[in-house]
Amino acid sequence: MPDAYQSQPHPWRKPLLIAEFSALAVLLASMGWFSSRTESGAEFSPAWLLLPAAASLVVFISFIGLMYLRWVVAAAAERRTRHKVVFSLLVITLLGVWAYGIANTWISLSHA
Repeated sequence: MPDAYQSQPHPWRKPLLIAEFSALAVLLASMGWFSSRTESGAEFSPAWLLLPAAASLVVFISFIGLMYLRWVVAAAAERRTRHKVVFSLLVITLLGVWAYGIANTWISLSHA
């Protein structure tokens, strides 16, 4: 028989899902807006790239938060430390890949 506590979702789950999908909508809308601006030949400031960069960071952080709830919070007490270590390595990797992508984009724009 399932435990009553396990059937209740974590209180942070809904806000994280809302933040993730809202940021994803902002990210997709900004990509569409950039696409329409470049097709028309209009110039835009590279500072506008902060909008999709921030939105993608919110998507990553929300995704990481949801993974934390699923992998670490739901883990048994005797395995929680191991899950935290593995999760920390995964977080460092994901945020490193995000930072590398943002840095490469910014550098390629400044050299263009």
